[in-house]
Amino acid sequence: MLKAQAKYNLGQVVRHRKHPFRGVVFDIDPEFSNTEEWYDAIPEDSRPRKDQPFYHLLAENDQSYYVAYVSEQNLVVDAAGGPVDHPDVPDLFGDFDGRQYPLHFQMN
Repeated sequence: MLKAQAKYNLGQVVRHRKHPFRGVVFDIDPEFSNTEEWYDAIPEDSRPRKDQPFYHLLAENDQSYYVAYVSEQNLVVDAAGGPVDHPDVPDLFGDFDGRQYPLHFQMN
């Protein structure tokens, strides 16, 4: 039985450890759950382990907004502490409280 414990929570604002983007966690997979094609596209020396939580983020950088899929080892808490401007944030979350976004709905 898988016993992965996610380090980050839904609604939490995080930043990528190596790449210049940040985002809001909107879903968590207990371990890698994307395609092998996606995984194989990552340079071999940069591929994260599959046996850790992976996070779906409403992400932003200086140029655009998008959805990112990131391993836990590549995330850190966003120390900037500001809101994320991704246009889909209001569809899933309430107002930013200075640390994170509250969910608009209950999860099952």
